[in-house]
Amino acid sequence: MKARVTVMLKSGVLDPQGKAIGQALGRLGFSGVGDVRQGKVIELDIDETEQTRARARLSEMCEKLLANTVIENYAIELQ
Repeated sequence: MKARVTVMLKSGVLDPQGKAIGQALGRLGFSGVGDVRQGKVIELDIDETEQTRARARLSEMCEKLLANTVIENYAIELQ
């Protein structure tokens, strides 16, 4: 089963990369861009056919390695 995990900083956590991206877009002439938040997308192919078990395994992966749950949230998409 293919899965996509999106990891983003929690709101209220300073995002210096997002701020730098926003400033660079402004310098390049892209006006009207508001707050920019930068995150990461991780695509996995896991050996699981049952969606509930797949989601549980992916959550465990996120909690242990893929996301720093103190400052980051994650979302799991199964494909």
